[in-house]
Amino acid sequence: MPRFRRLHLIAELFHFLKTSKKYWLAPIFLFLVFLSLLVIFTESSALAPFIYSLF
Repeated sequence: MPRFRRLHLIAELFHFLKTSKKYWLAPIFLFLVFLSLLVIFTESSALAPFIYSLF
């Protein structure tokens, strides 16, 4: 997926949250982004066994 399409998707998501006034969805999306970054960055580190035991 090209970079500009990802940025467009993020911009469209924020536009949806703003226009539909569903601000309660923002913490869910932020948590999902944080969780995915955690899995990506700890995938090849020594912390991986400890992270996987949480799930």
